[in-house]
Amino acid sequence: QLQLVESGGGLVQPGGSLRLSCAASGRAFSSYIMGWFRQPPGKEREFVAAQSGSGVTTFYADSVKGRFTISRDNAKNTVYLQMNSLKSEDTAVYYCAATRIVTRTTTAYNYWGQGTQVTVSS
Repeated sequence: QLQLVESGGGLVQPGGSLRLSCAASGRAFSSYIMGWFRQPPGKEREFVAAQSGSGVTTFYADSVKGRFTISRDNAKNTVYLQMNSLKSEDTAVYYCAATRIVTRTTTAYNYWGQGTQVTVSS
């Protein structure tokens, strides 16, 4: 099992940057596909990005491609989401999650963090 804790959220102006971190405790972190999801106010949770255990396979939602970068440090049991050129529509609670399957599907992720709020506003 994994326990996941996100950090790094906050208030940022449009065009700004933030880096989210997700620290994992538990066994075999490098064997999990790690994903980031977000839930905007009043909307359903949606896929943002995911990366395989080795870091070789990475994929993104079209809405963040070219602006967000997912990365991981298996030695530190941590996954990151670098968010650049932030827009107001990126405002959401951001969650990290883990699965054994390479997928964008929310329900396939077995372990979830508690979420961190990102607000993009001037």
